[in-house]
Amino acid sequence: MRELQSLIESWDGLAVLSHFDKPTGAWIFICIHDNSLGSSTGGTRIATYPTPADGLRDGMRLAEGMTHKWAAVDLGFGGAKAVLAVPGPVVGQEREGLLRRYAKLVELLGGAFLTGEDMGIHPEDMEVMSKHTRFLHGFDETGKKVDPSPYTARGVLTGIKAVFAHRFGDPSVSGKRILVQGTGNVGGHLVRMLGAEGAEVLLDDIDSDRARTLADEVGGRVMNGNDPYSTPCDVFAPCAVGAVLNRETIPRLACPIVAGSANNQLAEHEDVERLRERDILYAPDYIINAGGAISFAHIGRGITDRDRLFEKVDSIGGTLSEIMTEASERGESTLAAADRRVARVLARARS
Repeated sequence: MRELQSLIESWDGLAVLSHFDKPTGAWIFICIHDNSLGSSTGGTRIATYPTPADGLRDGMRLAEGMTHKWAAVDLGFGGAKAVLAVPGPVVGQEREGLLRRYAKLVELLGGAFLTGEDMGIHPEDMEVMSKHTRFLHGFDETGKKVDPSPYTARGVLTGIKAVFAHRFGDPSVSGKRILVQGTGNVGGHLVRMLGAEGAEVLLDDIDSDRARTLADEVGGRVMNGNDPYSTPCDVFAPCAVGAVLNRETIPRLACPIVAGSANNQLAEHEDVERLRERDILYAPDYIINAGGAISFAHIGRGITDRDRLFEKVDSIGGTLSEIMTEASERGESTLAAADRRVARVLARARS
């Protein structure tokens, strides 16, 4: 408890709601970071952590990332995130009970926190939660839960094209070798989109059967235990866990570009400079993976047509182009340029 208290006291966010769910042994953390632009909004994540403090730390980091993501796309939401830190797999009635009790906590906040799915949460989980709270996003006009992963993947594809255009003068992915690390919901959609546009796709996933099935579908190749970081490719696309770009992996990278959907890809802030020292162009994660957030914001405004939502998501390409141009002109990292963009938007709102 003392470590949890220390983390909360040192955080620059607005509030943390913490709750111990005795029936499952799960800790629930709702981390509200900022509401300068609007209602604090972010996904709910179910995961197992070494300690409850690790779950809280993850929630705080993700909530701050959502503040940056919403400000970067300037769509009128603040940053927040929820983590359900479970001691192990939670299934069946036990899972439904946890989600029901969590949803009631969200409802008690009265709209101070709006949420959708994140890692470990499925559309059917959202259906359970929708019976106990009004403060969910990503439902269409019929009340059906919309899967955000195709929109997140579309944003990553658009972002990769923007990076290619900036680096090589040609946005086409055809014939390019792209290594996708993580072939779950978002990574799987990205692999299919890349394959449809003629890219040579390499797949790396702990679920080798899933990766192999997907590789067969798109004519790709599975890494089969080979080191993804030292494998030559045109783009390394992290689409699974965070902190994969660090002092150990960056020196091994054999690519000119890093652009993927995973949150918190950098283990520490210094890693962006390590990438820049190696002349590896980094697409800031909270910019390139904003497709799901953009789509849900517009669904909330009544736009549900898939093609129109894809058009909205494609704005990520223009945003990244502006950030890369600014970074080049100033001789700085893309992350520094992206963070400055966020600071401008937040300063305007707070004034």
